[in-house]
Amino acid sequence: MSETEETGQGPEQQSEQQPEQATDGNINQDVIRAIPITLSVQVGTTTLKLRDLLRLSQGSVLELDRGVGELMDVKINDTVIAKGEVVTVGDKLGVSVVEIVAPLERVKTV
Repeated sequence: MSETEETGQGPEQQSEQQPEQATDGNINQDVIRAIPITLSVQVGTTTLKLRDLLRLSQGSVLELDRGVGELMDVKINDTVIAKGEVVTVGDKLGVSVVEIVAPLERVKTV
């Protein structure tokens, strides 16, 4: 017995009840858009010894590996995808994307 005969519905009624699905090898865009990601902006990094970390207190200053005016890394799931600079949006901070990293550069390991 066919699916149409089992449910008693024609093809047009069945398509209304089922969510949009990928056909002919196409990817369902709704599925892709629902994948959670983590976006972070890296201002800079530093390396220090544990004893120096334990000596930190309020007001301590850590020197980072970036200079003033250098672009920051915009990362998605720990992969640099863009470079940007800090901007203010009202009373909050934001990032203005200045440069998109080439896809081949994204896959290079450090």
